[in-house]
Amino acid sequence: MNKIEYGMKLDFNQVLIRPKRTTLNSRSEVKLERTFKFKYCEEKWSGTPIIAANMDTIGTFDMYDVFSKHGIITAFHKFYTPEEFDEKKQYLDKNLYMISSGIKDSDFSRLERLYEMLEFKFLVVDVANGYIQTLVEFCQRVRTRFPNIVMAAGNVVTREVVEELILNGKVDIVKIGIGSGSACTTRLKTGVGMPQLSAIIECADAAHGVGGHIIGDGGITCPGDMSKAFGGGADFVMAGGIFSGHDENPGDFVEENGDKFKIFYGMSSKNAMETHYGKMDNYRASEGRYLKIKYKGSLENTILDYLGGLRSTCTYINANSIKDLAKCCTFVQVQNQLNVSLVM
Repeated sequence: MNKIEYGMKLDFNQVLIRPKRTTLNSRSEVKLERTFKFKYCEEKWSGTPIIAANMDTIGTFDMYDVFSKHGIITAFHKFYTPEEFDEKKQYLDKNLYMISSGIKDSDFSRLERLYEMLEFKFLVVDVANGYIQTLVEFCQRVRTRFPNIVMAAGNVVTREVVEELILNGKVDIVKIGIGSGSACTTRLKTGVGMPQLSAIIECADAAHGVGGHIIGDGGITCPGDMSKAFGGGADFVMAGGIFSGHDENPGDFVEENGDKFKIFYGMSSKNAMETHYGKMDNYRASEGRYLKIKYKGSLENTILDYLGGLRSTCTYINANSIKDLAKCCTFVQVQNQLNVSLVM
């Protein structure tokens, strides 16, 4: 039996986007809003197809206040209680937030309480290992109970489980990415993963073939990476680390040698386990980093930088909208993409 799958699998830093003759004269001509119709949910959605990750330092109410102004979805972390949502529900737009859930019976009970309270539109069923059969079974249960929600689930990186989740789990959107996040150490601890760009290309093809969609989750380090994710076929892009370190992120500032930092950590890290569960079980290994992120100022500035980058990419390849980015995009494989000779 052949134990090695040959053929290069690529990450964002191993490609560039080939420019093309364009009729666009300005970034202002590019439309970033998209409209989607989903496989199982009858409602359409329109907005900017970026999702703030459901991490407890990112997917918060304060962050939502900024993202929602730009039509961006906030995936709220799963540790908010129904009571906390009840206090905020009058300020929340159903089209711009996503409820997060695990796959335990207690998670299902929480979803029932939240739906009764909010009638939420978007749900992400989120586990680190999307290859367990329990995930498919939980998604089937959710679809039966809440037939008209838009349901995402993950994380996976291969086509066969994308198809399984969509066709048998009755999921509308599959979340793609294992080990690609800046605060994730899964590849170090387990040796498991897939370069994110190749995972997006493969899984987008699989999902679109059966009427589903995907979220490219993780691996974004700069606006160009986000353009590459959309260029590879991602319908949505989820990011966490790039949205850390701002005034709106929770937590106090840490000062060292005159510089200001905010804390950012992975949701499978020891810190997250101890914060939300009181301990990390002995059978587990921490699969997340604890990072100090240099202060970046207002979240608004970072959002505008990324939206401007997306528009600029579109003008280089004659894509009138973010919807057209994938069909207009051709990648060039490279060994080096940046000149860093003067970067200190």
